Amino acid sequence: MKTILAFLLLLSLASFQPAATTYQANLAASQLTWTGHAEAGTWAPSGTVHLHHGTFEYDGRTLRAARFEFDMTTIKHEDAKLTEHLRGTDFFDAEKHPTAVFVLRDVKGGVAAGQLTLKGVTKPVQFPITLERQPDGSLRLKGTATLDRTQFGINYNSSSFFQNLGSYAIRNDFQLAFDIVAAKR
Repeated sequence: MKTILAFLLLLSLASFQPAATTYQANLAASQLTWTGHAEAGTWAPSGTVHLHHGTFEYDGRTLRAARFEFDMTTIKHEDAKLTEHLRGTDFFDAEKHPTAVFVLRDVKGGVAAGQLTLKGVTKPVQFPITLERQPDGSLRLKGTATLDRTQFGINYNSSSFFQNLGSYAIRNDFQLAFDIVAAKR
C-alpha cells in the first residue's frame, strides 16, 4: 500500500506544472514594423501597424494561449498615397477587414506556430520568436514573421498572377517585425 501511495505521489509531482500567469500587451510600448519588397531592384518600403490587443499566458517555461489583434486601419507608410493604397482593396481592405488576428498554437525550439487571419483568410504560419524577462517583471516578445501575402488573397502586382509587370512587380513575401512588451494582468 505504501508503494502505491509513493508511486501516486511521485506521479502527481512529476505532472505538476506551475500556474500560468496572464500577460497583457502594453500597446504604447509595443512596435510592429512591416517591410515589403519590389520584385526587381532594391526598393523596400516599410512602415508600421498598431497592435490593437494582445494577451498570452506564461508559466516561466512555456508561452501559450496567445492572441494578438492588429488594427489594419493603422497600417502606415511615410508616403500618404501608399498608406491609402495599402488600406484599400488592392492590399489589406482595412475598411472591410479592420482587424488581423494571430492565435498561437505552440512554441517549440524558439519557433512560434499558429494561425493568422488576414483579410478574412486564415492560414498556418510559423516564425522565430524570443522571450525576455525585463527588470520590471514585464516580458518582451521579439521576432520577425515572413509572410506570403498571396496566401491571404493579396495578389496586387504579383508576378505569380500577372505577367509583364516589369518594375511594377511586388514580391509575394513581406516581413512583419514585432517587439511586444507585456505586463502581468
